[in-house]
Amino acid sequence: MRQKVRKQIYIEPWQEDMLKRQSKELKVPEAELIRRGLDLALGRGERSGFDPRAWKDEKAFLSERAQIPPLGRERRWSRAELYEDIAPS
Repeated sequence: MRQKVRKQIYIEPWQEDMLKRQSKELKVPEAELIRRGLDLALGRGERSGFDPRAWKDEKAFLSERAQIPPLGRERRWSRAELYEDIAPS
């Protein structure tokens, strides 16, 4: 692991609240979120990384889908049948 430099900064109370919330939700240390933010601000971060808003939207979509009742048709195949053609001999 690379050596890190300690910095002390002042942030707004609402920023602290958001930082703590995101840290807890993503299970990532607050310092890591700050480093990621700096990387993005300095143009060095990966913009294709984890997007918590996108995941929140995805969870909402999955929750909605889970509420749709089944079609009421009985399945006529088994999981094993799906793999019969590709099973090793």
